Amino acid sequence: MATLSAYSSPPWPNPDPNPELLAPQDELDSQTQSPSEPQSYGSLSSIMPPNPNPNPNPFSNYNTSISSQPQSTSQPPPISLLHVSFNQDYGCFAAGTDHGFRIYNCDPFREIFRRDFDGSGNSGGGIGAVEMLFRCNVLALVGGGPDPQYPPNKVMIWDDHQSRCIGELSFRSEVRSVKLRRDRIIVVLEQKIFVYNFADLKLLHQIETISNPKGLCAVSHGAGSLVLVCPGLQKGQVRVEHYASKRTKFIMAHDSRTACFALTQDGQLLATASTKGTLVRIFNTADGTLLQEVRRGADRAEVYSLAFSSTAQWLAVSSDKGTVHVFSLKINPGSPVIDRSQSTNEPNLALTSPASSLSFFKGVLPKYFSSEWSVAQFHLIEGSQYVVAFGHQKNTVVILGLDGSDGEVKEWKA
Repeated sequence: MATLSAYSSPPWPNPDPNPELLAPQDELDSQTQSPSEPQSYGSLSSIMPPNPNPNPNPFSNYNTSISSQPQSTSQPPPISLLHVSFNQDYGCFAAGTDHGFRIYNCDPFREIFRRDFDGSGNSGGGIGAVEMLFRCNVLALVGGGPDPQYPPNKVMIWDDHQSRCIGELSFRSEVRSVKLRRDRIIVVLEQKIFVYNFADLKLLHQIETISNPKGLCAVSHGAGSLVLVCPGLQKGQVRVEHYASKRTKFIMAHDSRTACFALTQDGQLLATASTKGTLVRIFNTADGTLLQEVRRGADRAEVYSLAFSSTAQWLAVSSDKGTVHVFSLKINPGSPVIDRSQSTNEPNLALTSPASSLSFFKGVLPKYFSSEWSVAQFHLIEGSQYVVAFGHQKNTVVILGLDGSDGEVKEWKA
């Protein structure tokens, strides 16, 4: 059960993304809602007005003041990183901290802006999730950390030009993740997913899932209709919702629980990894056909992130082994499953999705020996958590460490 409110003083923003962040607009009379015109990014106010719609909740008290930059010249308190995520086209990423959030550009790398929430004694203000909408000024925030800025059972719709929340969605349990589209807001709880219309926060759909503590959910972002992927009601099952055709497809992706998945921008291809973490499978979302299977390694690993390149030619995988693998995908949504029995004499860095040289023993030796392997690997710190995406330059990946280490851009040879 969810409750919602849209604050009356500011107009509801236009969620259509623009190459630059949208400019602030004049505040309209209460209850009026008109979209803002996309313009170049303007100045930012430094003080957030008091919440015009205070709501009692079962959680503790939360802070409400904000500053765009630290005001004190003394040594700032240490910052703990709580969350990192890319925007929809991998051009930016957002970081949630125990004091607020920050937005960065990927190429060239630079901080675009930050919002530090000031509680008493410079404590509090934790943001556990930040979801961008391309590059527009509207973000979704969820409180997190030991001293959250907002209750963790609420999604706050933040308009950065007004430096305030303009709407909220409240739930009976903690929010695990949020996804934004131009036309939809998707909120993921541990065993339920809610789909809202962006324009008026009207609830459109509810989905029941197996226990989903990571908040796994993926949505398409192409110009076409919405495709949504989430865990099903069984271990290893994923559910695909095609909203245009009003079809639901269930795919038994793995024998063990699903640990991670990703969609292409158009929603036609789905990559999944299980808690075992050795294999990654690519499916056609329309009919559930297995198109390709690639091997990350032989040892069990926790897969942290999967990412398709914009052309769906490459797939990147990060795990707790401290490696990022890049695989070559020679498929399209209508193609049959790839025959992995063909051998190759090319080394592991050849861009041919190399199979083992012992693949001619397929049917005699274990499946491991006929596996497809990565065309490139990048070695990082084992045990650290990394999120990966493809850069806008050819044959590059952007790697972000959740331990607070600097982001890296890696290139492989084609």
